[in-house]
Amino acid sequence: MAASRVLSNAARLGSCIGSRHRFIRNLHIRGISSCVDPSHGLTDEQKEFQKVAFDFAANEMAPHMAEWDQKEIFPVDTMRRAAQLGFGGIYVQPDVGGSGLSRLDTSVIFEALSTGCVSTTAYISIHNMCAWMIDTFGNAEQRERFCPDLCLMEKFASYCLTEPGSGSDAASLATSAVLKGDHYVLNGSKAFISGGGDTDVYVVMCRTGGKGPKGISCVVVEKGTPGLSFGKKERKMGWNSQPTRAVIFEDCAVPVANLLGLEGQGFNIAMRGLNGGRINIASCSLGAAHASVQLARDHLLVRKQFGETLSNNQFLQFKLAEMATQLVASRLLVREAAAALQDDRADAAALCAMAKLFATDQCFDICNQALQMHGGYGYLKDYAVQQFVRDIRVHQILEGTNEVMRMIVSRNLLSEI
Repeated sequence: MAASRVLSNAARLGSCIGSRHRFIRNLHIRGISSCVDPSHGLTDEQKEFQKVAFDFAANEMAPHMAEWDQKEIFPVDTMRRAAQLGFGGIYVQPDVGGSGLSRLDTSVIFEALSTGCVSTTAYISIHNMCAWMIDTFGNAEQRERFCPDLCLMEKFASYCLTEPGSGSDAASLATSAVLKGDHYVLNGSKAFISGGGDTDVYVVMCRTGGKGPKGISCVVVEKGTPGLSFGKKERKMGWNSQPTRAVIFEDCAVPVANLLGLEGQGFNIAMRGLNGGRINIASCSLGAAHASVQLARDHLLVRKQFGETLSNNQFLQFKLAEMATQLVASRLLVREAAAALQDDRADAAALCAMAKLFATDQCFDICNQALQMHGGYGYLKDYAVQQFVRDIRVHQILEGTNEVMRMIVSRNLLSEI
């Protein structure tokens, strides 16, 4: 039923199933086949909405990817068209407007969309995570109030955990929320917030109790609330199609009715959201790597040096083979972790950390090697490969740095001794 919702939305839109544009640099993502085919192992339904996502990426995102990056455009209209396909609340329940798909389905969709624009897809993944948190931990009134607009992307959401003084050590966050009557009064600031200032709903982790994770709660803050303000727009190496700002709370009064779950449950909510977020961001890395393998292959087939095409150079043949192997290995691990999270397995958190660690490292290496294969051309902004390199570098840092992912995996292993 959930898959048919996405497919029926796609059929109704129509524009995404017609003739396909090629990538700016003659990239045709779905043309790549054989050993790196991303549809291997998927059900017929999954292949269909994967096709919808690939087509949307090729038609609606790829032709504008460079412009969004260079002009730092937040493509609201494009994202709302994606929401019409069911991509605004992919794993939100259908009763509040979501598509109700699985974590594996979600990974497949984000991988496909990222071939068109990593930065935009990464924001869509964060938005989906916020919508899921409200859907999962909110009460009936909160779900009905927030989720339908979020699923349609009539409103956009941001996730507010990181602070200037607490990044990897999220449990030490200092933003306070003091209960006064029927409001919490928030003071503090959040750093590196995707969508900050341009979005409508902020899912905020704040301290309602003592030190440590048990003193943290989660509240939803709506744009326009007195005391809510934003820092300057950050200038970034990549992810330029989504704005990043500090989110600042100065005696910001938020109704108690906006508390998600119970007081003291915020850290658990944050970590559960991040498990899925790690799968999402790893999936975005897969899309960039898949596109970069194609770009590299196409370049090797046409670029001549020393009287023959680069595709005849055995060193480059072997490098391409290694890139393809890294891509497929990463995809298999990400999809295994997605299935584990969907099934609520005991090892799900560790597998999500493994997938995020492995896929973001390996996929960055793939994109970087693809740039190297392009030689000097790869360093030009006329060529898409450099943007993939810039856009996915941050994936090794956010949603928990890859150093923290190593800590999570090692703790899981050592706790069983």
